[in-house]
Amino acid sequence: MTVKDFMLPDLGEGLTESELVSWNVKVGDTVELNQIIADVETAKALVELPSPYAGVVTRLYVEPGVTVNVGEKIVAFEVDGEPLSPIPESPLPEEAARGRLEGPADPSTTIEDPILPNLVGYGAKAETGARPARRVRNLPTGEAASALPEHPSEGETRIPIKGVRKRTAEAMVASAFTAPHASAFMTVDVTPTLELLERLTRSGELAGARVTILTAVAKALCIAVGRTPEVNSHWDEAAQQIVQFHAVNLGIAAATPRGLMVPNIPRAETLTLAQLAAAVSGLVATAKEGRSSPEELSGGTISISNVGVFGVDGGTPILNPGEAAILAMGTIRRQPWEFEGGIALRSVMTLTLSFDHRLVDGEQASRFLADVGRILADPARVLAMV
Repeated sequence: MTVKDFMLPDLGEGLTESELVSWNVKVGDTVELNQIIADVETAKALVELPSPYAGVVTRLYVEPGVTVNVGEKIVAFEVDGEPLSPIPESPLPEEAARGRLEGPADPSTTIEDPILPNLVGYGAKAETGARPARRVRNLPTGEAASALPEHPSEGETRIPIKGVRKRTAEAMVASAFTAPHASAFMTVDVTPTLELLERLTRSGELAGARVTILTAVAKALCIAVGRTPEVNSHWDEAAQQIVQFHAVNLGIAAATPRGLMVPNIPRAETLTLAQLAAAVSGLVATAKEGRSSPEELSGGTISISNVGVFGVDGGTPILNPGEAAILAMGTIRRQPWEFEGGIALRSVMTLTLSFDHRLVDGEQASRFLADVGRILADPARVLAMV
C-alpha cells in the first residue's frame, strides 16, 4: 500500500500562497483521478483543485481558512484503491491551527499591520497603522446575550487582509504612487444611443443578445482608441520604452463578493455589438462566481468602470496597474437638456477618464473622451470615424 502526499501546486501568475477555502472530500472518501477535492483562493481567483490520484483520502493536513504556501502538503491518498487505516490525526501545527494569525496577550502590545511597508503616510504626523491593542471586555451569555443589539455600537471587527482584497490593495497602492493620475470629464446626452439599442433589440438584429449602455460605451471606446492609440499603451520602466498595443484587451471592473476584479476581453475591437454584449455579461458573471481564469485577469490594456450601477454620477477611478487609461461611467439621469434649439427632457450620463500623464497628454485624453462622447450622442457619427 502506497501513501501519496499532494502538495499545493503552483497555480501560475507568480503566486506563492493560497487560502484553502473548503474541502469537497473527507478522510475515508474514495476519489477519482481529476475529481475536484478542494477550493482554494489565490490573490486573483477562486480555483478548484483536482485530485492528481485515484484512491482513498487518508489525511487532510490543512483546515479551511488556513493560508498554505506552494509546495506544502495539503492531503494524503492511499493510491492502490484498497482502504488503508487513516493516518492518526495529530494536532495541526500551532501556526496552521491559528490560520497564521497571532493575537497579543498583553493589552499594551503593539499590532503591526502586515501591509504597512507598502503604504505611504501623509504629512508630518501621518499615522503608521501601528496602534495599541484594546482589551476586549467579557460578553454576557445566555439570556443576557440575547438582549444585546445585533450590531453593538462599541468595539471593532478585525478582518484579515488576504486573497483578492490584499492583491487589490497592493495593486492600487502601486498604481496610485507610480503613475501620475489626471482626469477629464464629459457629460453626454446618450438618448440617441438608448433609442438605437431599443430599435436593434426590437428588430431582432442583435440575435437575442442583451445589449446595455455598458456594451455601447465599450464599443465606442474601442472605436475611439483607433484615433488616440496613446490611451491603449503601457509604460515600460525597465526598457525605458512606451509600448503601444495594437489590440484592445478591454478590462471590465467588476464588484464581486471577494473584492474588485478586472477581467478583460481580448481583442474587443474585433467584436460586433452582439458579440461584445455576450462577452461582457459572461465575463462579469464568471468574475462574480470567483471563477475567472488567470488569463482573463491579466493582459488588459484599457478598462471601463461602470459606477453608474450604484446610482452615482461619476468617479475618478485608479488605473489598473500597467494600463494608461480607465473610463468611468456614471448613472443615466433624465434631466432638462439643450436639444434642437430648445429645452427637452433627455437621458444624460457623465463620463470620467483617468489617465497616466506620462503616457497621455491632456490634449490626447480630451480628444479621446470627446470621441467617445460624440459617438454616444450621435451613433451615426461612427460611419465617419471607421
